[in-house]
Amino acid sequence: MEHPGGKGGGNGEEMPRVRVTRERAIAFALFILSGVAFLYFVLPQISGVGDTVRRLGRGDTWWIAIAVVFEVLSFAGYVVLFRSVFMRERGRIGWRESYLITMAGLAATRLFAAAGAGGVALTAWALRRSGMGPRLVASRMVAFMALLYVIYGVTVLIDGVGLGSGLFPGGGSFAITTIPAIVAAILLLAAGAMALVPGDIERRLGRWAKGSGRAARWTAKAVAAPALAARGLRSGFELLRSGDAGLLGAPAWWGFDICVLWACFHAFGDAPPFTVIVMSYFVGMLGNLLPLPGGLGGVEGGMIGAFAAFGVEFNLAVLAVLAYRAIAFWLPTLPGAIAYFQLRRTVARWRSETDVRADDVPVIL
Repeated sequence: MEHPGGKGGGNGEEMPRVRVTRERAIAFALFILSGVAFLYFVLPQISGVGDTVRRLGRGDTWWIAIAVVFEVLSFAGYVVLFRSVFMRERGRIGWRESYLITMAGLAATRLFAAAGAGGVALTAWALRRSGMGPRLVASRMVAFMALLYVIYGVTVLIDGVGLGSGLFPGGGSFAITTIPAIVAAILLLAAGAMALVPGDIERRLGRWAKGSGRAARWTAKAVAAPALAARGLRSGFELLRSGDAGLLGAPAWWGFDICVLWACFHAFGDAPPFTVIVMSYFVGMLGNLLPLPGGLGGVEGGMIGAFAAFGVEFNLAVLAVLAYRAIAFWLPTLPGAIAYFQLRRTVARWRSETDVRADDVPVIL
């Protein structure tokens, strides 16, 4: 008889790994080197940009320090939200474990492509190894992401309408204000509609998934997906109705990170209206969907382009965005890497404890 945590057990899966072949390692190294080379050797040669990039080291030190503090507060909000969503019952994961899981996941999100899928996989793996069931992990992962991105969608909707109508300062064309607001409204409505999917939809459609062929397996996955999404979204809405103060971690994650960008503008000049910074930030964050490590390159280009569309001085936008990304991209990398190895030891301890408990249980033949 196999005990929990053993091979084939519910918690026996290995830590998610990125398969590092020689080709992938070389490609990743070349990408990082080419990005650094572009920033330090090519970009300074572009007319009108060279002097700007060389000013990066001459920003106001106090404002840069304030930006770092804001980024730390943003990470703290992420940890608090994680605790509120996943740790509703007593379990193995305390504040230390919450920090390790979130920081290791953030580092994986920053360093690997696939729109943050690496961080999601690592987080789900750690939760499974802590003893949480797979369906509960999946449901709460959906709730966690929903709580984060509802803030994203609502903010873009309100800010876009306010900028487009002239209610908020900053102006901006229809394309950079109203269109993002419309897209956000559609996505929010789609999420609301998904939450209304009946809880027993999986059972109702289950007969279509019967069988052993490939078509049956694909049908089973297609049936499970909307049920999981609906369950997770309803769980997120229930948390919102509960009034748990820890849910303030979601706006703290976004808000303090936006404040990092605001502080970086002040480090090099005068900041544009905060409403413009908010919209440009969220438009630029769509660069994370590109298959690049941490959206490196895509996010910067998106933000700078959005600021240019709002009429912000180009050189100032370049300085602020590059400084922001230097803080937001690299700050979690070292502590995240350390957290990754600490998490491995913690999970090994959990597994050892599970093995001991299982060995103490008498086997009745």
